[in-house]
Amino acid sequence: MTAEQALNWRRYTDGESKWDDLQDDIFKAGWSHKCPTYVHRAPPCQGSCPSGHDIRGWLAIARGMDKPTVEGMEWQEYAFERMVEANPFPSVMGRVCPAPCEDGCNRNEVDDQVGINGVEQHVGDWAIAHKIALPKPEKETGKKIAVIGGGPGGLSCAWQMRRKGHSVTVFEKQEKLGGMMAYGIPGYRVPRDILDAEMQRILDTGVVAKTGVTIGKDITIEQLENDFDAIFWAVGAQKGRGLFLDSWEGTENCITGVAFLEAFNQGRLHYTTQKVVVVGGGDTSIDVASVARRLGHISTMAEKDRPEAVVLGHTAHDVASAAQREGVQSVLTSLFPLEGMTASERERNDATREGVEIKGGVMPVDIIKDANGRATALRMCECTMNGMTPVPVEGTEFDIECDLIVSAIGQMGDLANGLESLDNGRGFMDITPVYQVKGKEKHFAGGDVVRPHLLTTAIGHGSIAAESIDHMLAGHPDERRPKVDVHHFNLLNELHQRGKDPEPYNKEYVRGTDREKFAVHNFEDRSSSQIIPHEDLFLGHFTYDGVQKRDEKHISADEVLGNFEERLVGFTAEQAQHEGERCMSCGMCFECDNCVIFCPQDAVFRVKKDMTTVGRYVDTDYKKCIGCHICRDVCPTGYIQMGLGE
Repeated sequence: MTAEQALNWRRYTDGESKWDDLQDDIFKAGWSHKCPTYVHRAPPCQGSCPSGHDIRGWLAIARGMDKPTVEGMEWQEYAFERMVEANPFPSVMGRVCPAPCEDGCNRNEVDDQVGINGVEQHVGDWAIAHKIALPKPEKETGKKIAVIGGGPGGLSCAWQMRRKGHSVTVFEKQEKLGGMMAYGIPGYRVPRDILDAEMQRILDTGVVAKTGVTIGKDITIEQLENDFDAIFWAVGAQKGRGLFLDSWEGTENCITGVAFLEAFNQGRLHYTTQKVVVVGGGDTSIDVASVARRLGHISTMAEKDRPEAVVLGHTAHDVASAAQREGVQSVLTSLFPLEGMTASERERNDATREGVEIKGGVMPVDIIKDANGRATALRMCECTMNGMTPVPVEGTEFDIECDLIVSAIGQMGDLANGLESLDNGRGFMDITPVYQVKGKEKHFAGGDVVRPHLLTTAIGHGSIAAESIDHMLAGHPDERRPKVDVHHFNLLNELHQRGKDPEPYNKEYVRGTDREKFAVHNFEDRSSSQIIPHEDLFLGHFTYDGVQKRDEKHISADEVLGNFEERLVGFTAEQAQHEGERCMSCGMCFECDNCVIFCPQDAVFRVKKDMTTVGRYVDTDYKKCIGCHICRDVCPTGYIQMGLGE
């Protein structure tokens, strides 16, 4: 949609009006049972967020609509409190999440999406700079939870379990926590001081971490079952997939992207070969190709110092040799054309700018080897895609010379050595709708070991599993989850935190609630089952205001060698607040007064100031309302729906 089209938006087109004469209908009508009902529905940004962030909620805080409950509290701290209800890593996720929330944002129908990730990063960085802690539990339950895996899913579950008062121990086989955040993503995308700070906050709540411990080897499943009330498996998918070529097996200079990045992030890999080919198309393949460009190569390399030897753990590079590094020819290939790659456009552009050559719409067909069995080239051909299946184009074969081939085409779990009873036969775990491991009462699972996806997906799994575990321990286990399974705004909680709870119900029979104080009148919460579409919004209310982009430190191909500085520059407070103001507050009143101004009967009115909260800014006098539905038509957020009411 062009800017001109967006600014000429109309709810009704010619010939589609409901009445020939709206004025006659208003003044001839006496009354109608169909009056405004304030219906809370989930916004699409939140419905698109795998961690279930209350995005609309903390954007309302950024814009100043939702004020802190504590006198003198900065808006960033209040927004941080709202963020960590779903995601304890706002600073990390604000940097690396590909932001499906922004793709789903209804603001795209007007101009551009809201810069959600930029606001998240700003608040996360502010919280670290101001040493804002996570709240500790008010009381202890005495229940003990084991979390296997200290990555985003495991630490998310640990935080959610700890805030409920359970004792939590995290077991991690690596020497440091972080999982793929630490061992799969390079430091120029996730600065390690930022990651360490967000992980330490979780530990400071009382979570115990035991690193260097491999479950199945050092501790058996039976021991866990005896010592803990519940177990959450978040072991990830740490095993990379090789290319589906017969010539792949046994070729020593063919490695996986997961292993390559792990060796780099552990500080063992300091340089690579001169010609590197990466097969993939997702973010992992971009990271491998970009890291290779930054590492460079050395002209004289001992056999033990070849990258594959380091990646496989046989040796480690000497840091002093880094001074001898030279540039690397890094080629990335993808089955899909560039615009169809799963890697984000920003990451693709950065890689290209930094000297990575990207070839889209091609597939590997064979590995060319020398007399010693080492790969010297990767034979490719052009291809088209039949769904997810590549179809080779005959007569288009070509070779890419290389010294190292890296496969970044996917990952799988490693459930050998004592964990075979949890394996579904494909290297993953099968779970029920409440994230319980099938056939295992005390066992729950989430993250990549269930389904390899985004870091924020693992965070969401950990949060959902924590709630399921908590309910099981309380004696009322869940059998199903809500259709829209996110962290919803709760009007009763909002009223409670501001001391505006409804009065207790003490009457035998009441018809109608509009004059009563024991009920929240004409409000309905459908957020657990409905996501509000842009068709239900009055888009004509919004003026064109393009999204702000975070600044970036662009690195040229000539400057990339040895450059591991962070590329993103975070929002200022003013920029973050401006993006909050751009939020259309889909499915929730944002106090525009349109319904009050345009109601011809003065039936819609503002709630008294001492009872105003988010979600309770306006009300309707049903004795005056005639059901003309003008208020619904002019509601920018789609919060007003017409329904029966008394």
